[in-house]
Amino acid sequence: MASYDEVNAACEYLRKKISIKPQVGLICGSGLGKLGDGVLNPIVIPYEEIPNFPKCSVEGHFGNLIFGVIGNKYVMLMQGRLHGYEGYTQQQITMPIRVMKLMGCEYLIATNATGSVHLDYNVGDLMVVKDHISIPALAG
Repeated sequence: MASYDEVNAACEYLRKKISIKPQVGLICGSGLGKLGDGVLNPIVIPYEEIPNFPKCSVEGHFGNLIFGVIGNKYVMLMQGRLHGYEGYTQQQITMPIRVMKLMGCEYLIATNATGSVHLDYNVGDLMVVKDHISIPALAG
């Protein structure tokens, strides 16, 4: 479980490392970690250095927070996200989002690899996910 005190301790550590207040949080899902290469003046902080922060174990998820600028916005980018099948609780999986909020992020952009059974979609199409079926939630 990630309590408020644990989340706040992570934020205090991060505030000592950075001087910006991020406006936008970005979560890079599978295959999208290279988005971090587009951040100007990046400050890269590995998850394992951040107190109480869960670690990534999925291949291709780099496990870094990147602070910097994209366009004219200060950003906080997660280079890899967390999953229930890694053994994490929902509280642990959502801890980075709570850290983003306490760090000042007003907007959150979450990306992921997804699939569809809709025949009009092609590989590489962008989709806006409005709803989903959470199979683990159905299992109780």
